[in-house]
Parts: sequence; C-alpha cells; structure tokens
Amino acid sequence: MLVVVTYDVKTSDVGGAKRLRQVAKKCEARGIRVQNSVFECQLDATQLVQLKHDLTKIINLKTDSLRFYSIGNQYKNKVEHIGAKETIDIQDPLIF
Repeated sequence: MLVVVTYDVKTSDVGGAKRLRQVAKKCEARGIRVQNSVFECQLDATQLVQLKHDLTKIINLKTDSLRFYSIGNQYKNKVEHIGAKETIDIQDPLIF
C-alpha cells in the first residue's frame, strides 16, 4: 500500500538537527522524497508498523511530529501532481 509519511522536527533545540537527519535517512530507506519533509512509501502492514516504531524512537514526542497517510493500493487515481518536480512511479525500476 502507498503510505505518505510527513514529519516536522524542531531543529532549534539541542539534538534537533541530528533527529531531522535520522528521520530523513530512515524515510529515504523506505520511500521516495516528494517534498522536503514528505515521503511516499510502498509498504506492507508489517513494514509500516516497523517504520512507525523506528521513527517514534528517533523523535522527541514533546516537540516533533509524524503523520502517516495510508492511501492504499489503488493510489494512482488518488494522487495528482502539478508543478515542477517530476513525478516518479514508486513501483517502476529506478535506473541511475
């Protein structure tokens, strides 16, 4: 299923920049960055639980936040992109 993960990490406090890098790195391992703090991830239910667990261990629950939007498997007709950044089909093979 397609899951959109968004986060907001307070970088003005001690350790904030480090938490931000850790959250971004963990999300990059699971999905594609579509905005600065927004990732599209193709996950099954177990992977989603694991990602939530991993990210919750990183963030400061008092100052940071995470959001998970479960779009489902029929996401192609639910996601519309307008603008400069090229749309990537996360199920297509990536060639560098």
